[in-house]
Amino acid sequence: MAQDQFKRKLTTIFSADVAGYSRLMGEDEAATVKTLDQYKGIMSELIHQHRGRVVDAPGDNLLAEFTSVVDAVQCAVATQKELHARNNELPENRKMLFRIGVNLGDVIEEGERIYGDGVNIAARLESLAERGGICISKTAFDQIETKLPFGFIYLGEQTVKNIARPVGAYKVLLEPRVTTEAELGKITSPAKSTKTRKIAFACAAVILIVIGVATMRQLVPDKAPPIEDKIDLRKVAFPVPGKASIAVLPFQNMTGDPEQEYFSDGMAEQLITGLSQTPDIYVAARTSSFAFKGKAMTAQKISEQLGARYLLEGSVQRDADRVRVNVQLIDGDTGNHIWAERYDRQFEDLFALQDQITMDVMEKLNIKFIAGISATNLSISLKHYRPSNLKAYESYLKGVNHFFRRTRQDSITARQLFEEAISLDPNFAVAYRSLGFAYADEVWFRIAKSPEQSIEKAQQAAQKFASLAPDQSPPHGLLSAISLLRKDFENAVLQGEKAVDLSPNDAGSYYSLALALRMAGRYEEAIKTQETSFRLAALRPLTWINNLAWAYLGNKQYDKAILLWNESLERNPDYHFAFQGLTAAYELSGNHEKARWSAENVIRLDPNLSIDIHGKMFPSKDEDFKKRILDAWRSAGLK
Repeated sequence: MAQDQFKRKLTTIFSADVAGYSRLMGEDEAATVKTLDQYKGIMSELIHQHRGRVVDAPGDNLLAEFTSVVDAVQCAVATQKELHARNNELPENRKMLFRIGVNLGDVIEEGERIYGDGVNIAARLESLAERGGICISKTAFDQIETKLPFGFIYLGEQTVKNIARPVGAYKVLLEPRVTTEAELGKITSPAKSTKTRKIAFACAAVILIVIGVATMRQLVPDKAPPIEDKIDLRKVAFPVPGKASIAVLPFQNMTGDPEQEYFSDGMAEQLITGLSQTPDIYVAARTSSFAFKGKAMTAQKISEQLGARYLLEGSVQRDADRVRVNVQLIDGDTGNHIWAERYDRQFEDLFALQDQITMDVMEKLNIKFIAGISATNLSISLKHYRPSNLKAYESYLKGVNHFFRRTRQDSITARQLFEEAISLDPNFAVAYRSLGFAYADEVWFRIAKSPEQSIEKAQQAAQKFASLAPDQSPPHGLLSAISLLRKDFENAVLQGEKAVDLSPNDAGSYYSLALALRMAGRYEEAIKTQETSFRLAALRPLTWINNLAWAYLGNKQYDKAILLWNESLERNPDYHFAFQGLTAAYELSGNHEKARWSAENVIRLDPNLSIDIHGKMFPSKDEDFKKRILDAWRSAGLK
């Protein structure tokens, strides 16, 4: 699309979000959808009353446009008050509390759509708001400070994700009042310029409402036990390596289409892969850096948690035949921006664009890849990650996006997309490796009609990857997983050890080995190995936490296992593997009431679970441990 088809305008954006929406859906989807529709209807009516126009309302989002900031903020306040009143009529576990963010800023207008930093800042401000509250930017505050009777509390300059400069933020007090010096006071707003701003174009106000639900504990039964204190293994994390270290954060999807999220994620992941080709730089794993997706945190805090000195963040905008990428390199110690660049390329030049960004980042960090390296050489080193067919690449990226969601249906979708990528390019090596893991998932998630056939297909995929990429290491992690499914525990451990030997700084290799050690009944070794993976990637995936918890369970350290599984439920209240483990851990530790509660959740999430079938497929060399678990499940009420 030609650049002149895009129009820029100054807008006010209003973003609201409610945490816990998925949990409410899990408890009663029909009631949640009904309430959500009612609330969206209320908001739409209030927007109309305040001279606004609803632009779009997909799913749990609502975007509206106003002609003034005053109207936008008045609408935000009216919305919160009305929804608070409606919530008083609902049971405690069905209430929906919304956070709202308002910003006046520059956005890109394309037909009826709007997007850009103006929208992004509003979304970041929303995360700073209290539940049921409103947070506005300084640019919006400057327009309404003396025009509305509401109180305001200045929250200071906020560093927000994917935005180059800190954003001044204010809390809006819903009741008419005068903001005192004590409230505004100790952190004062930067002095306003006495120079009058002259805006040569129309100022429109836009409200973006992203709807979610902040509730008490919707997903699990009301008698859910309190969550115990968490284990924080990050306190024993490895020190930052004595070389340049960087984390590539998830790139912002600027297309305005949530279905394009896979593409922006794929851009960041490919940069991680490219930067990882040199031994002179430590690159945080995807499993760590992607944990910050959608989080509003300072660069310093993210850098500290990831153990990375530098952060690379950016945004991606794509249309039919062009890709536009903005990247920013940030010093994690200070939060200062070191370098920023904008790239505009034809879509067919996507891989060359990725290589150019990689080379530019290494140049700014004074990193030498290999003597005489060029973007062409880098492309050759990454050839196994890149198909000759860009449609195959898109299918692969979509598959990766689904694979990391870790649900049954997403696993099925991922396998189908990997197969589609391979059908479009039969020589796409890395797609075969991913396909192998997807076939293994069919067995782990109990969705394979024939587990033996799924295991064999995973083996064939691993062999195909090895034949297409003879200069690469065999996929030892995949081979270890296949051996576990075949209950060949010795080979599973051997393959895991090979993965660690070849990639001693790769946290995922340690996970593969820890999983094999645990299922081989070598629990203490599994615990030490899994903890090592956490030191290399402090923000560990749920599957890693689950593996460590099972290792503690096998070692009869029930309290530690319970703590870890409860931590998992805080992050994903529908994590059925955690409820399976908790059922056994509580029962074996003598807490039958909590074991029954956990078993009820297992049944809720997997009504067709059969202990007899599960027992036959239970991959453990330790038969005594297996018997203890199955007996505990039966005692807790599972059948």
